[in-house]
Amino acid sequence: MSAQNSSLVKYNTPIMASSGYKGKKGGKKEKKQEAIATTQTEDILNSILPPREMIEDGQLWVQYVSSTPATRLDVINLQERLDHASQARQARETGICPIREELYSQCFDELIRQITINCAERGLLLLRVRDEARMTISSYETLYESSIAYGIRKALLAEHRRMELDMKIKQLAAQKRELAQTVETLRRSIESTVARSQEKRDNDEKYHIEEIERVTKTNDTLKSSLETLLAAPKKQ
Repeated sequence: MSAQNSSLVKYNTPIMASSGYKGKKGGKKEKKQEAIATTQTEDILNSILPPREMIEDGQLWVQYVSSTPATRLDVINLQERLDHASQARQARETGICPIREELYSQCFDELIRQITINCAERGLLLLRVRDEARMTISSYETLYESSIAYGIRKALLAEHRRMELDMKIKQLAAQKRELAQTVETLRRSIESTVARSQEKRDNDEKYHIEEIERVTKTNDTLKSSLETLLAAPKKQ
């Protein structure tokens, strides 16, 4: 069968679990046959690191995690494989990097496997530490996504508010121009009215003066005529 995806976790050689497996389209999946009797440590290992399943040529294969105790050389090789995989997959050394996160997670799982074989209780405690760390990271990711969504909503709200203010500014500017035109029209109307009123006042004053002069002249003429009549001698 073809080689499976590489992993830093050490697995046993895949074993065939059932035959005649046809995938999603059809076929009745037969029950898995027990390959070997597992020990208590192997059960714990399988609960910590579940076996991998794969399909090859219509056959279902199962690959259990290895229960072989690790030596000092295995730890050194694990470190070398981690460095080689990081370079081969071009994992970034700093910052957020899903590739580096995946490789270090596999490395941690392999260390849990090695420790569990020697001390199951210590392996289970490390499993709690691993799950708690993953849950914490997941919480931070959720918080980060929520903060990003909140920031986007605030940015959109601010942009919407800015557009509303821009529109309000344009409306107020148009009203200002209209009011300025109204003020200018009223100013000209007032100036025209004042000018007409002043002209009428001047005309009325001129007419009044002329009328006074005419009446005065007429009065003087009548007065002179009266005096002349009064001064004339009476006939005997």
